Amino acid sequence: MRPPARPPALRGAVFRGRDAVAAGLITPHQLASQPWRRLFQGVYADAALPHTHETAIAGAALIVPPSAVFSGRSAAYLLGAESLVDGGTPVEVTVPDVDRFGPVSGLTVRRTSVPDSDVRSVGRYSCTTPLRTALDIARREELPESVVALDVLLARGLVRPGQLTEAAGVLPAGRGSRRARFAVALADERAESPPETRLRVMLRSAGLLLVPQYVVRDADGRFVARVDLAFPEHRIAIEYDGAWHGNPGQLARDRRRLNALQVAGWTVLHVTATDMHRPDVLIESVRQLLTAHESGVLRRPMPGVGRFSPRSVGIRGMARRS
Repeated sequence: MRPPARPPALRGAVFRGRDAVAAGLITPHQLASQPWRRLFQGVYADAALPHTHETAIAGAALIVPPSAVFSGRSAAYLLGAESLVDGGTPVEVTVPDVDRFGPVSGLTVRRTSVPDSDVRSVGRYSCTTPLRTALDIARREELPESVVALDVLLARGLVRPGQLTEAAGVLPAGRGSRRARFAVALADERAESPPETRLRVMLRSAGLLLVPQYVVRDADGRFVARVDLAFPEHRIAIEYDGAWHGNPGQLARDRRRLNALQVAGWTVLHVTATDMHRPDVLIESVRQLLTAHESGVLRRPMPGVGRFSPRSVGIRGMARRS
């Protein structure tokens, strides 16, 4: 008798095709039908399962050798930093050089020995520890995405700033050690979003030193606002305007907040996703603001008012002045 196209034993499951066929649950022809999604060669999932990194890890666990550990962003996911992956992120595993494994399409295989001290068990999986995970990402990934990942790991408390800096400082020469130290130096647990981190890395890489998530207070010490990035001594804030700023009611809140910052004597530069595609213009706009403050242009008294003249500007407005 031909088995059912979607047998109950395989519903919601991740499985090796040859095992399901050997058990008589399904035929090779049925494996190629719509109810099943191929994860890796010989590994399938119920197509009703969400297309997530968790599903992919479950599939990879069926084919990697026992000595393998999940590493990189896959380890970060298992450790609780779920935002660092999506359904399209390749699963990463590290296997000792002596093991003959891979390559496997859709799977990133690193070949090196991981000491037991750098391995942690998470449920039924083994992965690199938070510190090893952070260092691996810092060594292997390019800026600014490596710093985005480090910021998330720091913000979640999976690694501590001092611990990360110390570990990066003693990495042996080669194998991305210099890249790792640079990324670690740029990381900051105060960052609240990936776009903010990318903006901060862009500006800091250009030599512009600023403070993330800076709390602005008025002359009496009362809270005014917390800004994404700040040059406190210049009273200049850099704000990233994401899509959420278009939510109902958000415009009014943004205006009240901006008015409060202006009353406190701050100038705000607004940055959008489009501006991030023109880094030279963006960086020059920030430099213009800093130069204007140092020359006194941003500190001229308003007519009839004995206080600074604050402003809110956009990149286009600054570009027109150049």
